[in-house]
Amino acid sequence: MKNLALAAAILLVLFTSRATWADEPAASYTRTERVIYGEKDGLSLTMDIFQPKENGNGRGIVFIVSGGWHSGREMITWLIPQPHEFLRRGYTVFAVMHGRQPKYTVPEILPDIHRAVRFIRHNAARYNVDGEKLGVCGASAGGHLSLMQGMAGAEGDPNAADPIDRLSSRVAAVGCFFPPTDFLNYGKEGESALGEGVLARLAAAFDFREWNSETNRFERVTDTNKRREIGRAISPITHVSADDPPTLIIHGDADALVPIQQAQIIIEKLKSVGVPAKLVVREGKAHGWDGAGWASQVEPIADWFDEHLRSAVAGQ
Repeated sequence: MKNLALAAAILLVLFTSRATWADEPAASYTRTERVIYGEKDGLSLTMDIFQPKENGNGRGIVFIVSGGWHSGREMITWLIPQPHEFLRRGYTVFAVMHGRQPKYTVPEILPDIHRAVRFIRHNAARYNVDGEKLGVCGASAGGHLSLMQGMAGAEGDPNAADPIDRLSSRVAAVGCFFPPTDFLNYGKEGESALGEGVLARLAAAFDFREWNSETNRFERVTDTNKRREIGRAISPITHVSADDPPTLIIHGDADALVPIQQAQIIIEKLKSVGVPAKLVVREGKAHGWDGAGWASQVEPIADWFDEHLRSAVAGQ
């Protein structure tokens, strides 16, 4: 309970925004709630789907509802930055919730996002979107998960019993806010943030465990080298390659929780392998800057999606 209360407090500080779904006239979109996209430990994984009633552009945005790797439907109304900007432009928005810390660690959360993208792709015709033209968006932890999906999206398993799992989880474009990108070089080279340093309050998300067949239980991973190996695996920068999708990051240069260095190093690496990449710097802005300030900055991301997702749409 203490961890949950702490996570909630962090979320309120970082992400509270006056912009909510209520700001958009309800008559302009439909909302389908609690759509089950998978199961986790016998529990349902869900998303809410928002579709414009008119002028849909056939493109989808996977919005990862996450802050501090905490996720839930209660966050939708105030976490997503100006989602009606996406709706106004004709995008269908898939607000994806994932298994959250402290119950689950970052490596245990990542498969949820893969499953969500595969589910959307499998049901693309039902939601009137092109399954090969999906963008992904999020802020902070949601930004991290967005980049992981962009950099480490994977092909499906052709032998999977579930046809959804046979599909790719790759996306076509990424746009996100102030994301962690390298947990082993956090703010400066060699600085670890695996639930330590400035991320010590989020330690549960990095409390890695593995099955021990001798004791027949999950044991905490304490070996430094093993933890670093996991840290590399969950860092988007590790997975950068020339076939990654176009990526935009918006970041404040006064961010103490997620240093702007995190955005700079991954954008530089993406450019070095020829991937279209752009960093938009907000001068003097800290993490989750005040009020609706950061939430009102979604237009560059919407423009980015227009450029990289809608270029093949006739007449647009």
